[in-house]
Order: sequence, then structure tokens, then C-alpha cells
Amino acid sequence: MDIVWLKDFADSWRARVTQNRLPHAVLLIGSAGVGKRAAAAWLAGLRLAPARTPELPQYPVPPPEHPDLHWVTPEQDRATVSVDQIRALVAELSLTSHAGDGKVAVIEPANAMTENAANSLLKTLEEPPGDALLILIADRTGRLPATVFSRCQRIDVAAPGEADGIAWLDRLQPGAAWAQALSLTGNAPLAAIGALESLETHAGMSRDFTAVALGGASPLDVAARWAKLEPAFVLEWLARRVQQAILGASGAKRPVPDGIPAESVLQRMDRRNLFCYLDTINRLRGQAAGSFNVQLTLEGLLIDWAEGLANCGRSAPGGSSALPTMR
Repeated sequence: MDIVWLKDFADSWRARVTQNRLPHAVLLIGSAGVGKRAAAAWLAGLRLAPARTPELPQYPVPPPEHPDLHWVTPEQDRATVSVDQIRALVAELSLTSHAGDGKVAVIEPANAMTENAANSLLKTLEEPPGDALLILIADRTGRLPATVFSRCQRIDVAAPGEADGIAWLDRLQPGAAWAQALSLTGNAPLAAIGALESLETHAGMSRDFTAVALGGASPLDVAARWAKLEPAFVLEWLARRVQQAILGASGAKRPVPDGIPAESVLQRMDRRNLFCYLDTINRLRGQAAGSFNVQLTLEGLLIDWAEGLANCGRSAPGGSSALPTMR
């Protein structure tokens, strides 16, 4: 099915092709679930198999299979893209293409590269061999080195409006609770597909988060329940909630979602501490699976929330009292 909100993106790229103004390295930026991976697969297809490439990026995302396409992701059970992976990619790009149409490399997520990995990529980003196209994908750019950022053509992949997102999702499953799922994912339709299956879990976590903030639930009890869920799911949920809390604390004119009681909680929180809290959560999201004790870490995060983030940035050298407890 066509990802219709990427039409402007596709039209703009095809215009570049016609005008022979293609960059050799692009950075696709946008929230998780807006279609960056599908966009990258479409770009790769247009470069390597233009006759078979559809007009728009597709959902489900077609498996990227081509001898001249190299898709780099963190290895199993690791949260980072290693320097060895990037060195192997650079060596592969220096070889002659199999089909004679150049090579394409996709790095996903680019912000998962270690410092050494990113440094190993710089020369290739600046002077790619032959007719190579490098595509970097990032949900968050805070951990992406400026040296990498500056060597890529940035392309922002935006989410559609709520009505357009619901209309597209209704083609997949008419009548489902798409508005609720979209509100949980920042209007990212592809993320909403997964969120639909866990609406009850989201609702329970929202009740817990509100109760902790109001003193109606123990952070330790809530942490014990949340520790039974996938850590990545919990941390992503928390990150989205805190992002929405920051918008609420800044006076953004939008409804405050369940789990963020605006008057009773946000008014007693310093917005700088909300950013500190979000930074801690995002750093945890970047940690390898199994590198920290999940329940103790969630306890720390929820205790901070119960205390209105009063100690965020003061109770541990690296940021918050909720820094990972290493095993």
C-alpha cells in the first residue's frame, strides 16, 4: 500500500534525479513510525532497480534485497553499530558494483554508531567511491556527531496530519481506534499500527504514571509491574510521555494526554528538569539490552517522577538518580 504522505518526498527526489542534482549522502530524520525505513528502501530501489521501483514508498516495507545494497543495523543483542561494521561497509563500497549501477549503503539507526564507527565513516561520506549513495536514518539526532551531520543532505520525513493518518490507517483496518493509537505515537501511522495492539497496556501505564505523580501509587509497585514488559517498549512510552509533558509545560495549545496531569504535576515541575529526565530516558534507550537492572532503573525513574523531578541532574554525576544500575 502506498505511503501517501511521502508523496512530496518522492516528488522532490525524482526532480533531483531529472535535474542531476543528487547528493551522495542523505540523512533521513523523523519520528519513529513516519516511514523513514520505507523511504530509504524506495531510494535504494530507485538507484539500483528504477524500472521496478513503485511511484511511492510502500507498506509493508519491501525486504531490501540486491547485491549492491548494504543495510547496516546493530548486530544481534547489541545497541550500537560497531567500528568493525563500518570498516567492512567502507571496504565493500570500494569494490566494483555487481550490476554496474553503483552501490547503496543504508545505516539504521545512524545515531547508534559508536564514536569510532562514526569517525571511520567520515572520509567515505565526504568522498564516496564511484557512484555510491549513502543513506543514514535517525529518529534522534542528539547523539549524531556534527561531523557526520554536516556531511549529509538532511531530509526531514514528517508525519501526516491526524485526519490523513486515520484515513490511511482505516484502509488497513476500518473502524479501529486509530485516533487513540495515533495520539500515543505522535501521529506516526506506522508506529500506530503496533500501538493499536497494546492500547490496554498503554491505558494501564497512563493510570500508573498519573497515580505515581499524585501520590496514589507506589513507584516500587508500578516499577515491578512495568518490569514485566519489554524494556524498550517502556522506555519509548516514557520518552513520548515526557515529550508531551514538555509541550504541556511550555504552554503548547494541544490536549494533554492521559498520564500527564497538567495542573497537579506540570506546574510544580521545572521544564529544565523535564529535559533532564528525557535525556536520562533517551540514554537508557541507547544502552545495550541486559546492561542495566530494569526494575531498579524503573524504580529510580518513577521515584524521580513522584518527587516532581526535584533532584533531576543532582543526585548522580551523569544526570539523574535514575542512571542505569549495571549488572
